[in-house]
Amino acid sequence: MRLSDYVNTFGQTMLKQHGEKVHKISLNANLSCPNRDGTKGVGGCTFCNNVSFNPNARKPSTISQQLDAGRRVIRKRTGAKKYLAYFQAYTNTYGDIHQLKQLYDQALAEPDIIGLSVGTRPDCVPAPVLDLLADYQNQGYEIWLELGLQSAFDTTLQSVNRGHGFAEYHLAIHQAHARSLKVCTHLIIGLPGENKTHYKTSLQRVLDEGVEGLKLHPLHVVKGTQLARQWKRQEYSPLSMEDYVTNAADLIEMTPKDIIYHRVTGTASPELLLAPQWCSKKWLVVNSITQELSQRATSPVTQLAH
Repeated sequence: MRLSDYVNTFGQTMLKQHGEKVHKISLNANLSCPNRDGTKGVGGCTFCNNVSFNPNARKPSTISQQLDAGRRVIRKRTGAKKYLAYFQAYTNTYGDIHQLKQLYDQALAEPDIIGLSVGTRPDCVPAPVLDLLADYQNQGYEIWLELGLQSAFDTTLQSVNRGHGFAEYHLAIHQAHARSLKVCTHLIIGLPGENKTHYKTSLQRVLDEGVEGLKLHPLHVVKGTQLARQWKRQEYSPLSMEDYVTNAADLIEMTPKDIIYHRVTGTASPELLLAPQWCSKKWLVVNSITQELSQRATSPVTQLAH
């Protein structure tokens, strides 16, 4: 019983497409974010301490050095020999187009890097960047645009200081699809004031827009964030693992089988994580979601054409 028995996982999709394991290597390109530098706001999202998402976020080394460190870990763990350069930390389409091209080109110059996965915000995908990514795709590279939506509810996005609404997401995904780019949308389960109705509605709105990939994340409290201060004042209570597993399974069951799940949970390092503690145990959560889907007799993933 594996998650990929019930979920169209990114790993299995890459295996089918490329004939071998393909893993993402997380990178920090030392770019900023319009929600931190004053363009849209200051302080960033209430839950954001990027060190919790990317291990290179404090003192990033060169792109080549980060790729080398990442491939050594992945090869030892899984034996994979091909990779996507995952520009993860902060907003990786936020910069001068020539600067961005130089960064992307540095990654693609490595012979075992077969493509890019570029994490960004829906309000930071101008036409020149989309054109550049489409050009890479036309050259035969595997390209994913990862849009951090988190919620389809503008009131929620405002409450966590996102600095954009659903309208920006609608525009971004349609402009990406006009160039035949694949989009992976990030959604957070457990945002303040939301419940299972919000999670399902957000997913449905994303599905209605059309999307190729999804990521689910539990909202976790990490040091150095506004959310941490709210948690300490008992103004925010994180979800239990049981609630997260139930909600994640609900969303997976709503999702058409041809849509690829790049992730069904997220973690933070123990030295940064404040709550909930189960967010440090990735495989416990993944296995619990798998068990939940099995107990529900969720329809299995059959042979999909990719």
